[in-house]
Amino acid sequence: MPEGAAAPGPLPIVSFLKIPTQGEPYLEGIRCGHCRAVFLGERDVCASCGAREGLAATRLGNTGTLYVYTIVYRSFPGVPVPYVSAIVDLDGGGTVKGNLVGIDPDPQKIQMGMPVEVVYRTAPIKDREGNEYLTYCFQPRA
Repeated sequence: MPEGAAAPGPLPIVSFLKIPTQGEPYLEGIRCGHCRAVFLGERDVCASCGAREGLAATRLGNTGTLYVYTIVYRSFPGVPVPYVSAIVDLDGGGTVKGNLVGIDPDPQKIQMGMPVEVVYRTAPIKDREGNEYLTYCFQPRA
């Protein structure tokens, strides 16, 4: 892509968000072939069992359960508050941090262990070249 030219579609906002040319976006983790633990981000050694071989990329699930959350009341200028920052245990393995949307930022309405799903959205930012970015968040499952 020439410098100064925008990409033809949105770019992933993080390296573990994959946007295939065919099909839906997804989150990618690393699964240990020895102990089956799943992690985000590239790694050379399994943090669970210490294996150095048998680590392979794996597509993470789009559903999970809310592990923990916090309601953020102060953020960077231009970022609307309050919002819910959450950590989710994905079905099939992997733990991911992201925002919880589609629910009021009210502790009376948010339940630990509640079922959630991953949703993908265009981020409300563009870079200097005009590139859009795709991000992910979580919403309560019906």
